[in-house]
Amino acid sequence: MKNTIIALLVISTCIACNQSTQTRAGNSTVIDTSTTTIPTDQEIIDAWTYLYGRYLVIQQENIDINKEKVGYNKIKYNPIGSAAFVNPNLDVACLEAWIATDSSHAVILNVPRITGRYYTAQLLDGWGEVITNINEHNYPKHPYGKFALVIKGTNPSIPSDAACINLPAGKIKMLARVELKDSPAKAVKLQKQFTLTVPEGIRIDSPLAIPDFTPGKPIGGEIFDKADMVIASYPDLMPKAPQMKDIVRKVTVYANSGTTARQYIDSVIKAKAIPEFLADAKGFGTQNGGWSVSYAAGHFGNDILARAIINYGGLWANEIKEAIYFVGLTDSNKELLNGSNVYEIKFPAMQLPDSMVNAFWSVTLYSTPDYRVVDNSLKRYGRNNISGMKMNADGSLSIVLAPTMPKNIPQANWLPTPMGKGFALTFRMYAAKPDVLSGNWFPAPIEKK
Repeated sequence: MKNTIIALLVISTCIACNQSTQTRAGNSTVIDTSTTTIPTDQEIIDAWTYLYGRYLVIQQENIDINKEKVGYNKIKYNPIGSAAFVNPNLDVACLEAWIATDSSHAVILNVPRITGRYYTAQLLDGWGEVITNINEHNYPKHPYGKFALVIKGTNPSIPSDAACINLPAGKIKMLARVELKDSPAKAVKLQKQFTLTVPEGIRIDSPLAIPDFTPGKPIGGEIFDKADMVIASYPDLMPKAPQMKDIVRKVTVYANSGTTARQYIDSVIKAKAIPEFLADAKGFGTQNGGWSVSYAAGHFGNDILARAIINYGGLWANEIKEAIYFVGLTDSNKELLNGSNVYEIKFPAMQLPDSMVNAFWSVTLYSTPDYRVVDNSLKRYGRNNISGMKMNADGSLSIVLAPTMPKNIPQANWLPTPMGKGFALTFRMYAAKPDVLSGNWFPAPIEKK
């Protein structure tokens, strides 16, 4: 706080004197305010939040391409049941790819014919916004076959039997999922039938180099060092993107005006922007009974905070009409979940999750803060609509969470918890019905027994 006050005094003095050049005042640089507009703290915070959403996507691209060496236009078929990565989804066979094309070429995504189980090929842009989901619901006249991925406004040659999908730029992320249902082997067979047809000669830019940062220590004032390059690296279709870009440029110009300006911007980010962001990320969205949910996922409108938080905590989130995620970090009394306790999630007979989806649902238990599955003797990491759970006498359904199996409950209804450790829950609903999407239905509260 003391440094912030000093910085404000220096800036105020600079305004009063209307300096025309940079001069030295002790060890500080006095800013030329005759040509520089000083941003407000809120503008600095907003500019940081806006850029951070894009930085998180760039960071993941660098990890995938430069560290994991997955390459562009190559599908990675994730093994089913694998829990060796963060926040695994064990209900589907997943595949993913960074797809890159250019103005002269189209990449063809080949989607197999799938019936009787949920599937989707989700395409996302460089800001984490969903472009489209390829499936039978969104493309009823062409639910499978060839899909030509073309940069909007270009006219490369494409097969006559391909559906054309316009992309905002040359790079996108693709994630596809096939429901395991009761036949995982068939799901894997279908998973491997998603393929890419890639022409030769595509020009692909390398990922933009950015400073290192972590979830616990987000990037600070250096986020503005390459602000112009970051903004130019991918078009943003958010309606108020032009306004946000103007604010970013205002802060960037100020940051480049002298040492004191850079120090002040960094102090605002570290004292306000980052702490407020991390606090918001912990209690984000609509909350009820220990669960929280964001209805903005996938398509964020003008909500820069929602986009940044979802990119931070669950990059590549789908639009809610395809998959809506309820996150449980506390019980119904807002106390953090603890693996030593016993909890019950009891769905009334008229509010069963099976009746609230057109596809399927699941609840998965993760460790915190790393969001990995918690090992147990049953190798049981979640429950879903095909787990064989038993109904209560009144038609309700109870899922019981406890470190050891409680008495008088069916084993199928028990989800093991880590003794003495915190944990989190993710309740996924695929193709949820209108009552869920409108907020009229929430998972049953997480009640401590």
